[in-house]
Amino acid sequence: MSQVPANRHYAESHEWVLDNGDGTVTVGISDHAQEALGDVVFVELPDVGQTLAKGDEFGVIESVKAASDLYAPISGEIVEINETLEDSPENVNEAPYEDGWIMKVRLDGAVEGLLDADAYKATIDADA
Repeated sequence: MSQVPANRHYAESHEWVLDNGDGTVTVGISDHAQEALGDVVFVELPDVGQTLAKGDEFGVIESVKAASDLYAPISGEIVEINETLEDSPENVNEAPYEDGWIMKVRLDGAVEGLLDADAYKATIDADA
């Protein structure tokens, strides 16, 4: 059963958003998404300074099974990327909500239109 931490918001495309309380958010993929992908072997990271609009493609995660595009769940400017994923992409599998985060973004507006943990859990349960 996938973990769905209550302190995050979720996109239907399986990215999560954690409010850092300083105008930035951390973004990663959900436990459900990493389980569906299988063993992650490569993460294509976006560029720091890149500006994203909600829904923009910002990278790719490759696993032994498939490659999957990543979509921005929020709008804003990328202020940090998780460079450890370049050498340790398995962090996405081992700790998707901790060491497996992908980027930090300075928000352009509010976190809107995302699911809370209960709604996201209902979505993935419906897909099961």
